[in-house]
Amino acid sequence: MGADSLTLDLSRPSTEVAPLLLGATLHGRGASLRITEVEAYLGADDPGSHAYRGQTRRNSVMFGPAGHLYVYFTYGMHTCANVVCGGEGEPMGVLLRAGEIVEGIEAARARRTTSTSDADLARGPARLTIALGILLSDDGARLGEEFRLEPARRPAEVATGPRTGVSGPGGSADYPWRFWIPGDPTVSPYKAHVPKRRG
Repeated sequence: MGADSLTLDLSRPSTEVAPLLLGATLHGRGASLRITEVEAYLGADDPGSHAYRGQTRRNSVMFGPAGHLYVYFTYGMHTCANVVCGGEGEPMGVLLRAGEIVEGIEAARARRTTSTSDADLARGPARLTIALGILLSDDGARLGEEFRLEPARRPAEVATGPRTGVSGPGGSADYPWRFWIPGDPTVSPYKAHVPKRRG
């Protein structure tokens, strides 16, 4: 890590950490990626957060110390990963939404056999975890061991907007906590939440 690298203080609020993660490198199992898109979640003060209604067995890692992975299963088929931020007892996290594979491209391709291009390998939170070999059993893993974050050398250009697919007020323009590197081909397309039809 170069002396001119940015410092990643994960004990800060997730809304401050999130833009600093853009351009950082996350080293996974046999592959590494440059982070290009993230979303911040602020726990009890954030209606879009898993921790909005308090601590559960599923979200307990968010209530622990910063610097761990909060990994969860969603829609009965996808695994997503967050970097836990804030102080202990302050359930904050940054969802890793997309990135560019910069090392271990063959390993990522082998895991993501349905990708039509290298830019598509980790374009989206579920694709990202597959490309890096992050599993549901990695919930609570400490960064710096098997998974390691390397800060960016310089601040990335940052765009902001509403979070993708979040229902209710947490997905509105009042929470512009999706951060991405504008123009990067690995950034996932924005999708507003679509309520399920009852019938």
